[in-house]
Amino acid sequence: METRIEIRHGILQHGAGKVGLITRIVQSGRRRLTLLGIASLLAAAWCLNLHAQSPATEYQVKAAYLLNFGKFVTWPASVAPARLEAFSICVLGEDPFGAVLDSTVRGEKIESRPVLVRRIRNSREATNCNILYISRSEQSQVRKIASSLDKSGVLTVSDSSDFIAQGGAIQFTLSGNRVRFEVNVDAAQDAGLGLSSELLKVASSVHGKVRGAAR
Repeated sequence: METRIEIRHGILQHGAGKVGLITRIVQSGRRRLTLLGIASLLAAAWCLNLHAQSPATEYQVKAAYLLNFGKFVTWPASVAPARLEAFSICVLGEDPFGAVLDSTVRGEKIESRPVLVRRIRNSREATNCNILYISRSEQSQVRKIASSLDKSGVLTVSDSSDFIAQGGAIQFTLSGNRVRFEVNVDAAQDAGLGLSSELLKVASSVHGKVRGAAR
């Protein structure tokens, strides 16, 4: 049966007469969209008023992407024991998310493991992470950090302007008022990670070549 998706916009009245835009996604039919497809639609909805809202809105979108990246990446069979207990999204450097990332992952599971957020002080602690967000405050150290995590099975993500060129796996970008992301396939595969074709389809740019078939 054909799947029909509608994005419905409405007006929400809240607190002291303030008016905001709300977006609802309606799905019919038996086929299900991929989680990342839904996430990208939600991200587009968040971005409608990026310039009109607080800067934290940008990081709400990025937090949603970080969570969904974990559902479209295959990790190597041999991982640090701590990763078998929980799925860790780590933040290295100055944290731009605040409580946003914690609230986004609260109650979520990936591969039957609870998703946790950890703030770490150095790249040595990253070996127990599944996803490592590297803050802009660490931009000068990106190449060194990425090199130290080779074959570690850690997915590196950042919004530093030259992150892909410095060996990072996924770089957030802003296109107009929309949050997008680029993927460095070579860096991800060098870390021992497999990337879903669904993830690559929604990337704004893909660098490198997939070795073998993407799932």
